[in-house]
Amino acid sequence: MARIGAFCFPGTGHINPMTALARRLRQRGHSVVLFGIADVEARVKAAGIEFCLIGESDFPLGTLEKLDQHLSQLTGLPSFRFTLERILNTARMVLRDGPEAARRAKVEAFLIDEADFGGNVADYLGLPRISIAIIPPMVWDNRIPPYLFNWPAGQGFPSRLRNELAMRFLARVASPILALVNRHREAWGLKPHTEWAQALSPLAQIAQLPAALEFDIPMRDRHPLLHYTGPFVDPQQRPKIDFPWDRLDYGNAGRPLVYASLGTLQNGSEDIFRIIAAACADLPVQLVISLGAGLDRERLGVLSGDPIVVKYAPQLELIKRASIVITHAGINTALESLAEGVPLVCIPIGNDQPGVAARVAARGAGVVVPRRKLNTKRLRTAVHAVFEDDSYRSAARKLQASIQQIDGLGLAADIVEDVLKIGPANRN
Repeated sequence: MARIGAFCFPGTGHINPMTALARRLRQRGHSVVLFGIADVEARVKAAGIEFCLIGESDFPLGTLEKLDQHLSQLTGLPSFRFTLERILNTARMVLRDGPEAARRAKVEAFLIDEADFGGNVADYLGLPRISIAIIPPMVWDNRIPPYLFNWPAGQGFPSRLRNELAMRFLARVASPILALVNRHREAWGLKPHTEWAQALSPLAQIAQLPAALEFDIPMRDRHPLLHYTGPFVDPQQRPKIDFPWDRLDYGNAGRPLVYASLGTLQNGSEDIFRIIAAACADLPVQLVISLGAGLDRERLGVLSGDPIVVKYAPQLELIKRASIVITHAGINTALESLAEGVPLVCIPIGNDQPGVAARVAARGAGVVVPRRKLNTKRLRTAVHAVFEDDSYRSAARKLQASIQQIDGLGLAADIVEDVLKIGPANRN
């Protein structure tokens, strides 16, 4: 049995997968403690995972909601810049408070979300660490575009040059974070990082992205430390959510169900929800919209087609009943949909979503409508196309078959135990 610490970006889309992995490790006899800010404490403890508070003065209770509300109004590059500023502030706090918290918790190894900088704490303490890619993994290969862009992968010179320039641009934009990290590393007597790839674990990089959804690169060319697994989903840790099930008329005699969600962060755009409602109003479907935390139902007013609109939805249950999912292409919603063989209509808004949407399109499992080109007519055409063209559902079911062949959480836990030499424990 090992005692493992975890550092994770404080967002629902990161906390849920990380705590799911922590739960699987705990079931095998290990103990896991997650270091985080006050706003994630209740969610972590509800998952049955030990929690250690850090950053209490920087991020008092309620801070996360304010940050998320601001982010929900941003798209594209402004969204990325705000996220970088948020990561910078979080990194400053983690580097300051992390070492002492980890010492008190008496951890022996770490799981580090790739969007977090707790790996430097592990280096300072001389403890092993494993990188966990909640979003598409950091792959420093110019055949694969950075996940902030919706470009397809390409082997030709123009594609590789474009990707190379994009990676250099992003490195320059994020240079203040690297400078902050290196000031701490130098003060701790550690060798500074000269490139972002050095932030990844020298032991293993575990991605919840299935290999079947990644861009095509010959297996021999993939990094030997990168392990593609499968969705980190634990239905038992999801809170019970009330939903008006009696209003659904799905089934042989009812309308097909379309489920629409823009996630829990960048979901404040009233226009997008109105466009979704208008696009589906003239189609023979029943629409369910989940607003998330960024928007109140009253602000939308009357929506075309009288969709079912809720603040939060039992997403896993609705996806099982859905014919199509309209999504911002957040990786968790995308993976949960594809795991049920449900094709997607993607409206990527920012951060990793363009890269997830590009992978869905590359596999033929959905249609992408860029935010800047979004209007009712274009979205209606996309939804209609996914309904009428069986190739999208066939591609989604092919991915479903690949995903179902692998227990993502089990495989990830196996890798953690093998790499850290703490197994076998109670493998199941």
